[in-house]
Amino acid sequence: MPAVFVHGNPETAAVWDLLLAELAPTRTDVICLSPPGFGAPLPAGFAATPAGYRDWLAVELAAFGEPVDLVGHDFGGTHVLNVVLSHPHLVRSWVSDTLGSFDPDYEWHELARRWQTPGVGEADVAARFGAAPEERAAVLVERGMGRAVAARVAAGQNEAMGRAVLTLYRAAAAGAPGLGLPLERAAARPGLAILATADHVVGSEEQRRRAAARAGARVAVLDGLGHWWMTHEPDRGAAALTGFWASLP
Repeated sequence: MPAVFVHGNPETAAVWDLLLAELAPTRTDVICLSPPGFGAPLPAGFAATPAGYRDWLAVELAAFGEPVDLVGHDFGGTHVLNVVLSHPHLVRSWVSDTLGSFDPDYEWHELARRWQTPGVGEADVAARFGAAPEERAAVLVERGMGRAVAARVAAGQNEAMGRAVLTLYRAAAAGAPGLGLPLERAAARPGLAILATADHVVGSEEQRRRAAARAGARVAVLDGLGHWWMTHEPDRGAAALTGFWASLP
């Protein structure tokens, strides 16, 4: 039964590197799936929307032939929840750090609002993803990513990622969290909400706890860690995951 990791924006699978190194002594069945446009090619005609990524992830998981332990970060955490809500048979357990975005009171962060604004968003992604690799890495570090992985992530950022960002964030702003499905359905499978207390883009602590309760999920608090918690003190994130998996039937 593999553990499947799905990252978000503006990332590649390299964002997991330090965490997976911590997990290696106890978990050897780890697989990273890169959403189209985010470290993987963006096929012509691919629907880079919440529904499109949900369907992509469901197809990838079905290919394993058995339920998986599914872990998602950032928009990857949203893709995880959307699969759990619609295809619970594909999952043994799930982990997400973005449950706050499913709360009715959630408000988009400043950068997301920029990407959702016509003209402003296009200018931002052109400057952001068109910059030199070292400049892209510096921006990631400035926003909180650990230096040890920022250069690896920045190497995979490109124009296709920028296009996917705009489509995804604009579609998400126009739609409903969970694609209209009640969050309570996530309780059909054991879940864990990662709550990094210094992460200020995925909702308030109250919103995240409220959404976790609705989803029937346990909460693992990573005090003092921010949005890219897996790139800082990865041993703490690994301990939260292994403890959760050890508790499963």
